[in-house]
Amino acid sequence: MKLRFLGANRQVTGSRYLLDLGDTRIMIDCGLFQEREFRGRNWEQPPIPADTIDCLLLTHAHLDHSGLIPRLVKNGFSGKIFATGASVELADIIMSDSAKIQEEDAKFKRRRHKRENRKSKHPVEPLYSPNDVTDTMKLFTSVAYDDAVDVANGVSVTFHDAGHILGSSMLEVHINREGKKCTIVFSGDIGQWDKPIIRDPSLLDRADFVVMESTYGDRAHGRHEDVEDQLCEEINTTVDAGGNIIIPTFAVERAQELIYYLARLVQEDRIPNLLTFLDSPMAVNVTDVFGRHKSYIDDEARAIVDSGESLLRFPGLKLIRSTNESKAINRIKGSCIILAGSGMCTGGRIKHHLISNISRPESTIVFVGYQARGTLGREILNKPGEVRIHGENRAVRARIAQIHGFSAHADRDGLLKWISHFQKPVRQVFLTHGEEEAANSLGESIRDELGLDVTVPEYRSEWELT
Repeated sequence: MKLRFLGANRQVTGSRYLLDLGDTRIMIDCGLFQEREFRGRNWEQPPIPADTIDCLLLTHAHLDHSGLIPRLVKNGFSGKIFATGASVELADIIMSDSAKIQEEDAKFKRRRHKRENRKSKHPVEPLYSPNDVTDTMKLFTSVAYDDAVDVANGVSVTFHDAGHILGSSMLEVHINREGKKCTIVFSGDIGQWDKPIIRDPSLLDRADFVVMESTYGDRAHGRHEDVEDQLCEEINTTVDAGGNIIIPTFAVERAQELIYYLARLVQEDRIPNLLTFLDSPMAVNVTDVFGRHKSYIDDEARAIVDSGESLLRFPGLKLIRSTNESKAINRIKGSCIILAGSGMCTGGRIKHHLISNISRPESTIVFVGYQARGTLGREILNKPGEVRIHGENRAVRARIAQIHGFSAHADRDGLLKWISHFQKPVRQVFLTHGEEEAANSLGESIRDELGLDVTVPEYRSEWELT
């Protein structure tokens, strides 16, 4: 039995693993590489022939976990894809949006390259089309939390709530063949405890091998109360200066959590009732999914919904779908709040709002999520003199702020809490989905505090699990 690491190794995008049982191949996640340094991997042929993979298990719908599935299907994969009901809906929205953005970006690049008479390193075409996404969605099978599902001969999987985004899962893979048993746990992305809307992560207690994320393995988040205070301060400071608050926003979870906090701040008169734009058709569609999956939200959020109050609405909030509405935002005089994707500024409408605001000293760019190395978001966060957006250099004069506690990922303490709950010591912990420094730091903590054997695998490395 072999486990191959095909993405998110010593970096945080492109999550993908292959469990090879000899006569059966199971892929876990198949995400898009979003860091500039690694985007070329999206164009590589699958490390193994796509038509030899029997099934795919999806931990959750974020693009760095689901975004290459349509390309896998385009290359010949035709097996079942197992995911929770909410993940199926969200994956459809996210992958469809990705296909559309890729088509638009390819068009834009072709025009620019023709104008500048230069060639691209990679094909100037989409990785996949909306039709490929349609074909992909036909392969999905919805599963419920905590029910064991047979996915192959002698292999069953139980999906547990990961507390990361709506429908997110950690996978407990049970292998029982020829009298030999083995349990492998894939953590997916582990959420924070006591966050609004989403339930807390599940705690598991038995496994032979654990593949675990390590995004924030070397740092701690602030308290949730601090998050609300920091958001309040950034908004009020910017309003006093006469600027706009620009928040690059992940469409799934982060947008909804921000709306939840903004509604509270408005209701408590801690911030002015500003025009607030959720400028992301995908985030608007995702917000609708929350209303259809009340069983996935926590007790506090469900109580608000059951009381008849709106969980994700407040006066002044405008949900933007059309391109014309999006363009009109930047003609508004006076301060406003703009939430737009993508969360790492790698594409989408956020780039247009950055162009209008990044050189304005009175405006503030507020980052509320992880910014991977090699992304425009990380570049801006490093506060350079200028950045390149849509082929032109732009001076960075806006205030740059970051609020860590919004992250949908557990911090170092949360990750240690999760791994320390395993009662029978696991034989090997593989740390993935974290930059090298974060993964190594968490690895040292796990070795020192729990005495477990920890490895930080390299990209495309292969391990024999005995």
